[in-house]
Amino acid sequence: KLFSWWSYRAADVRASNRGLRLDHVWITPALREAALRSGKATAQVHDDVRAWEKPSDHAPVSVELAV
Repeated sequence: KLFSWWSYRAADVRASNRGLRLDHVWITPALREAALRSGKATAQVHDDVRAWEKPSDHAPVSVELAV
């Protein structure tokens, strides 16, 4: 499962694998179809930021589209 938010009460978010999908990237239907046709669309949640000192409870989300 891929989450972008974790409670601060969770000591190890990777071990518990419990979170929420709160952060989204919105694109138009036409852009979605073009990206799917290209076969080169990727998405990533940058959960490594949770290891930073005083991190946010959200992680950045990025999408790369080739059209």
